[in-house]
Order: sequence, then C-alpha cells, then structure tokens
Amino acid sequence: MAKKIDEEALGEAYNRALALEKAGDVDAAVAAYEEVLALDPDDHGGAAVRIAAMGRGETPVKAPDAYVETLFDQHAEVFEDVLVEQLGYHVPMLVRQRLQALKLGPFKRLLDLGCGTGLTGGALRDLCADMTGIDISEKMVEIAHEKDLYETLFVAEVEDFLDDNDEEAFDFIAATDVLPYLGALEPLFFGAAENLTPGGLFIFSSETLPEEILAGRAYMVGPHQRFAHADAYVRERLTATGFELIEISDINVRMENGQPTPGHLVIARYNG
Repeated sequence: MAKKIDEEALGEAYNRALALEKAGDVDAAVAAYEEVLALDPDDHGGAAVRIAAMGRGETPVKAPDAYVETLFDQHAEVFEDVLVEQLGYHVPMLVRQRLQALKLGPFKRLLDLGCGTGLTGGALRDLCADMTGIDISEKMVEIAHEKDLYETLFVAEVEDFLDDNDEEAFDFIAATDVLPYLGALEPLFFGAAENLTPGGLFIFSSETLPEEILAGRAYMVGPHQRFAHADAYVRERLTATGFELIEISDINVRMENGQPTPGHLVIARYNG
C-alpha cells in the first residue's frame, strides 16, 4: 500500500528548502530537502538532485524517475517553445547535420530514447523507415503522438525499456537530452548495445563541466540540477560496452541564464 503523502507539509518543506537554497544557507537548505525526502521517498521534486547540486550528500546514480516524469509532465505544453525558442536547443538538427556530413544513413529502424514531444523524430523522419519513441512522460508522448511522426510510441523509463524490450533490433538509437538525467551510464550503454544490430549507430548528447570542477569525477550534478559527464568517462564506458567512437564534437547544448551550456555530441558504432 503506497504511503499517503502529506502534500501540505511537503509543499511547505520544499518551498522552505528552495528559499534557503536561494539565500545561500546550504546547511539549512540540505536539512529542509532531507525533510522533503522523508515525506516523499519517491522524490517527485528532485530533492536528492538539488542536494547534490549544492555539493552535498551522495551523487545519485540518476535523477529519480518520479522527478523526471513530474518535471516533463508539468512542462509538456510549453516544452518546445521554452526549449527551442528561449533556450536555443538545436541538438536534433546538429544530429541531422553530422549524419549527413559523415554520409551515415538512411536507417531501417530508429529508437528515439527520451523522445519528448518529437523534436529528434521530426529532424530525422526522412532518414528512417520506421521510428519508435520512448519517454517517461505520458504528456510528452501524447504531444508526440499528435504529430504522427512515429510508428510506435511507449511511455516508459529508458533503462527499463532497454532492459525489457524483446522486439526486433534497431540499426540506430538516439538519446538527445537524456544523459543530463542520468549519472552512471552503464545501464544506458549496455541497454543500447543489447538493442542494436551489429554495426548499428548510437548517437547521444551530454552536458559537461570544466575538468577543474569535475575534479576527476566521472559525473556530477551541475548547478542547474542536471548531470554533467566527463569526456574520459563517456569514452571509456563506450569502449567497455563494445562501441567504437566515430566522432565526439564539442557543442553548446542550450542557453541557461544567457550562458552557453557546454556539452558533447557523440556518434558511436556498435561492434557486436
């Protein structure tokens, strides 16, 4: 039986935590976020990620599913407008440009992980005969469905889907803007390998931070509650999982408070 959440106490603790964080009182903010976690262990508000963003506590291996689902359900209606128009997010078009420049494709079957409202699907539609989209947010999937881009859509958490899927393998898996919600990359990379045909492509974007901030860490939660990954960690995990790196490019993933967010666009081939 699911424990009933005391919404009022939760809202009070969360707002107090946000105010303390904004005021720069890290100790008190962390204590308030720990109160939030005690009231809501599934962590719909992403308290664990916010604690890590302040440099405290254990870095989670990924953002809590409940948090990612809630975040994207809440923003589904305005998602494209905010992401593309205000934050200058153009990763799907960068993917398309790199595929064309490297003369890769066309593809039989695309799996679009974290498909959201279908930005990547829209950018790649004419390069793929059959497209499957996966997203944890039901509201995002509804919007993608209305666009009639994908042959198949699933509401699922990415790693769970890759683990459970027993459909025909894909020759192309894309994961744009998925890594910022994952810390440890092993489940994603293994899952992608399991679902790709030998020679299939895996393309994804990631955010990063300068080496002096990462300080030897494989990944960490950055100041905007998203995970940043070290270039060396991404390369090493890919190789360990049977991928060969075709290209890793430095990109600006999005604008945040008027500042570019540095990241990578990675194209890898699964050797099988």
